[in-house]
Amino acid sequence: MKIKPLGKRIVVKPFKQEEKTEGGIYLPETASKDKPQRGEVIAVGPDFRGVKKGDTVIFAKYGGTEVEIDDEEYLILGKDDVLAIAE
Repeated sequence: MKIKPLGKRIVVKPFKQEEKTEGGIYLPETASKDKPQRGEVIAVGPDFRGVKKGDTVIFAKYGGTEVEIDDEEYLILGKDDVLAIAE
């Protein structure tokens, strides 16, 4: 399924959290993990400026709306939820 955001919104595929710590310890699925705050822009709404498809963005920790499409997790973020573009 293809998704096209409306207005000042973008669709982001959040990066997965590391399942292993820097020290080499594997974290179980039940371990408390922080929500990811970076992801790849998949689609850009017509009124969202300054970001393009393929950019890596940093977004607010609890920003956006989580959606699942074809068994993949995505976030739909408004302009105020996007904090920066990672280069």
